[in-house]
Parts: sequence; C-alpha cells; structure tokens
Amino acid sequence: MHLRRVITTILVGGVCWHAAGVGAQQEETPGEPPTFRADINFVRVDVIVTDRDGDPVSDLTADDFQVFEDGIPQSIEQFTLVKVDGNLQPGDEPLRDLRTVDDQIREAGRSDVRLFVIFFDDYHTRPISALSVKRALTDFVQRLGPKDLVGIMYPLTPLDAISFTRRQESLLSAIDNFEGRKYRYEPRNTFEQEYFDYPTEQVERIRNEVVMSALRGLSIRLGALREGRKAVLFVSEGLASSLPPEMRFANAQSQFPGSARPDGPNEAAYSFFSQAELLRDFSEVFDAANRNNTAFYPIDPRGLAVSEFHIDEVASPAADRQILRESQETLRALADETDGRAIVGRNDLAGGLAQMVQDSSAYYLLGYSSSQAPDDGRFHEIDVRLSERVRARRLEVRTRKGYMAPTTEDVRRAERPSTPVASRAVQQALESMAQPRASGRLVHSWVGLSRGAEGKTRVTYVWEPVADSADQRGEAAGAVSLLAASVDGDLLFRGTSASSESVVAFEVPPGAIELRIAVESASGGVLDRDTQEIVVPDLSARDAPLMSTPRVYRARTAREIRTLATDADARPRVGRDFSRTERALIRFDLYGDDAVAALLNRTGEKISDLPVSLAEAGGTHQIELPLAALAPSEYLIEITATAGAAENRVLVPLKVGP
Repeated sequence: MHLRRVITTILVGGVCWHAAGVGAQQEETPGEPPTFRADINFVRVDVIVTDRDGDPVSDLTADDFQVFEDGIPQSIEQFTLVKVDGNLQPGDEPLRDLRTVDDQIREAGRSDVRLFVIFFDDYHTRPISALSVKRALTDFVQRLGPKDLVGIMYPLTPLDAISFTRRQESLLSAIDNFEGRKYRYEPRNTFEQEYFDYPTEQVERIRNEVVMSALRGLSIRLGALREGRKAVLFVSEGLASSLPPEMRFANAQSQFPGSARPDGPNEAAYSFFSQAELLRDFSEVFDAANRNNTAFYPIDPRGLAVSEFHIDEVASPAADRQILRESQETLRALADETDGRAIVGRNDLAGGLAQMVQDSSAYYLLGYSSSQAPDDGRFHEIDVRLSERVRARRLEVRTRKGYMAPTTEDVRRAERPSTPVASRAVQQALESMAQPRASGRLVHSWVGLSRGAEGKTRVTYVWEPVADSADQRGEAAGAVSLLAASVDGDLLFRGTSASSESVVAFEVPPGAIELRIAVESASGGVLDRDTQEIVVPDLSARDAPLMSTPRVYRARTAREIRTLATDADARPRVGRDFSRTERALIRFDLYGDDAVAALLNRTGEKISDLPVSLAEAGGTHQIELPLAALAPSEYLIEITATAGAAENRVLVPLKVGP
C-alpha cells in the first residue's frame, strides 16, 4: 500500500476548530482583516473553486455552497471572498520598510497581503538538486507582487528568527545560498556535533524528527499571525522511514559497516514498523497545519526522478525503487492533506509555483457552528459541495478533507483565563536573570549556599565581567575584593578573586550578613562598589527538606556534559542564557529524603517532569536538560525536596535563545 493511502486511513487533517470568521456574505476589504469568532465548536474552512481551465471563480455566493460534516448538513454562518494579487491598489498608502518584528506581524495580518514561506529542507535535498531548483525559485520570487511577504526557514531555524520581507534582493540571496546536505553528515553546529558519531540510520531519524518538528512549529507560528490562508513551499526530496541495509553504517562519520543484511530475516518487519513511526509523526504535521490553515506545497527539486540513489551508493534496485516511491509519497500526502499541491515528478516546476500563487489569490472562507459540537478528539469529515444552480458549470472545488475535533481537555483549556498570572515567586525568579548592563554594573555575580562544617553555611561567590563593559576611563574589571560582615559589624571574611579564578568561598554562621563588593581594575584601582544583604540559612538541620543552592552549568556537546559530570571543581555559570543547541546541567546537594523536578513555562505552568539522578561529583544530585526541543523563551526548573510530609521548593530560571 502506498504511503499516501496509508496516511489517508489515519487522516488527521482538517480545518481550524478554534476560530472562524462570522457575518453574512461579504468580500474582504483590502487592508482590513475580517472579524473572527472564538467559539470552540465554530469551524472554518477555506474553499478554492476553479473552472475547467484552472482559473479561479470568484462570483459565487453563500447560497451556492453546501457544507456537510460527517454527512450532516451544516448552516453556513460566515462567508468571505478573499481576492488579492499582491499589487498596490488605487488609494493605497506607499509601502513602508519592515524595520521591526511588530512591522512584520502587522503586515502579515493584513487580508490584502499574500503570505509565503520557503522551507529549505537541506537535510533531504542533494547538492545537485539544490542547484537545479534555484532558477525556478528565482523566477517565482521575481514574479511576486510588491505587497507579498516571504519568509525563509531551515529545519534548525528558531521560530522567532523567521523574518518576513518584501526585499527581493534578500530572498534571492537566500536562494543562492541554499545547499543540499542529503546523506552528508559533517556537523555544522553544536547540535549536530552531539550525534556526529551515531549510526547513519539514527542520524536520518533525527533529521526526520527535526524537520517534522519544524513543520509543526511553523504551522503554529503562521496560524498566530493570521487566520487567512498561508502557503509553505517545502523544498525537499521527501522523507523516508529507513535506509537500505547496505547504507546502515555503524558510524555516520567513518562509515564503519553495520550489521544489517539486505536479505536479513527481520528486514520486512523492520521496514514496516519504521514506516508506521513515520506515519505517526506525519499525522501530527497534518493536524498542526490544518488547525492553523497552513497549506503545504512540496516541490521535489529533482524534477522527474527515476532513482533515489547514485550509482556509487550501494543499494539494491528494489530498495532504490521502494525508498524513491516512499519519499515522493510523503510529499504528495503532505500536499493532499493540507489542501496544497505537490510539485512532484514533473520537470515543469514553474507551473506548480504559479498554481500556488493562484491558490493564495482567490478563495472563499466558510464558517459554521458544528451541529454535533464534537469534543471527542476524533477526525470529522467535511464535504463542501456546490448547489444545483452552479453545478452545471462543472467547477472544481478543493477543500480540506475534515478536521480533528478538540478533546474535552481542549475545551476546558479554552474556557480557562487566556493569560495565567505568574506567582510572585516565579516573577522574582525570572527577574533575577536581569543583566546588570542597564544599571551600569561592571560584573555579574551569583551567590550559592551549601552546608559547611560545624553548623556553618558555606557561601560561594562567583563573578564574571559584563560583556564589553568598562568604566568611564575605559578600564574593565580585573579582580573583585569581597568583605563579609554580620549585622553587628563583625568581620566574617575578607578576600580577593582575580578574573582568572572569579570564585570566592568561605563559611559563616547562619543569619543575616552583608557582602561589600569592590570591583578593581588590573592595576588595582577601584572601578565600582556594591553592597548585598543576604540571609544565610541553617542547613545543618537533620530530617528537613533542605538543599543547597542549585548550581547551573552549560555544555555544548555530549563530550562536555560527560566532562562536567565528573568535575567536582567545575565553576558554576553566572548567566542563565542558553542556546537551543546546548545542554544545561544543574547540580545540588540534597539534605532531605528525596527530590523531584519539573520544567515550567514563564507563567509557572508545568510543562513536563524532569528526571533527577545521582551526581558523580560536585553534588549529590543532578538534572540534565537538553534544550533542542524547547522553543526560545524563558523557563523555570522547579526542584522540590521532601522529608516526610514537608516540602521545600526552589526555582531555577533559564532563558533559551536560538
């Protein structure tokens, strides 16, 4: 059974169930977006109608359409004709430069603007194919209207890094820089370095997961920008569920031969389950696209392809045919289930690109309140038909096949307050990440507390210079002198730390203390002074849910994380900024019975549980958190220590960037 037919049996495509336009028959007013409802059971579906020549039909009324959900007639409550061509109309204001993200969001939400994204799937495009498709993409960009907005995305592009532009020179430069990397495994960033020595089969699966995760995220991002139709040009040779046995190397870099045999007894079962896993992941892409009214137009840059592998790649003819067919069917299914068109198996790429533009230029938005009001989380078929009055014109009608209804939990979530209010503890934790640059400080510091000897508490002061900071004379921080005193003025500690060490540690009795900090230059002059008051807790108590201040470390590769795990003297990080290509390691000393951890969003809502394991060095327990799956944002790690029925919670803030 071909992949597209299998996917159809588990179809989760459809329309967006969470919002739709309302009102009587109307034509879009250029520059003014329609009003949208937010009823949980209001369904919106866009409909493309063309005549026998393939030209759009724009003279129909609401009475010319009939909508059925699971065979049951529905009453059309919203009818809108969207008709745009990307050109300036008489009376339009001159176009302004899009200087900020807010400018891009404002323009993307306009109903008279066509919105496109070119997704360069370099993981599944060969270098020669990338070269051959550039001419068609260049012609496509050069024929767009002055109002059209286009974004560029790669599999590893953070969603908030996608910028939309009208500048053709920027788009043409992006097209010219596109390089295919299919079956090439040289790492180009720290994320890829983490699995550079994995088997080729595992690397391909990781690449598949990255691409499909990016497609889901892109659909959601586009859905947040506007309700109208969005088109994604997916430049790819398609995804395959597995490699031929002959190409499954034990190491993607050195390509040591693996153990798989072409005639192995388990090969058929392996291929079946690999394909089932790919289908499951693709179903989530369909769901996200259709919930957010995003249509995918896959373009196979190979044109009329006759084989998947080159002559120097050892793959049997049967495997070659199977994987070529499977990869092309993923592209066709992506188009079919998101109301796009597949530009696959054809050398006339320009014709398919022109059809994509036409689909975004004239379509109808229909909305209705589902008479079934389903909340079963299942697929519900939508059938849009033309009335008897216009049926004789033999028009072609294209819509999505249906929608995935919300679950009971989705309904409850939609009825909750839209913006949860973060607790004061969460707000304070996030505020602690503020950089000192704005206040003119020259160093950024962190204070950690842990159990000391003889009932005392160990205080660790870590500092680092603020990037590109200097005083009025241009001198930068070279050392920090630290004095600790009790509230009665008794001296508890005095010491100096040079920039080569940047750590001061000492032990004091529990209670309130004052830290007097002097930032010195390399020549010994004082550049800045600061005073901090802290309350040192008593961590010597037994049978209490106590823990040290969590210490945060950063690792860029798997090797670095292993090195940190065994280094008891590793210096904790002061800053809390991370990249998605990095990993965070959090270590702490637990003085209670047990500890659990969870990842929270910036409002304090739980995202997932985090495993807490025993630390090899530098603490009793640790949490390892890969950041690749997180969207750029602020997060908190909540660590809860327990001792009997008592609990003690600590929040560790992190900021994840691109």
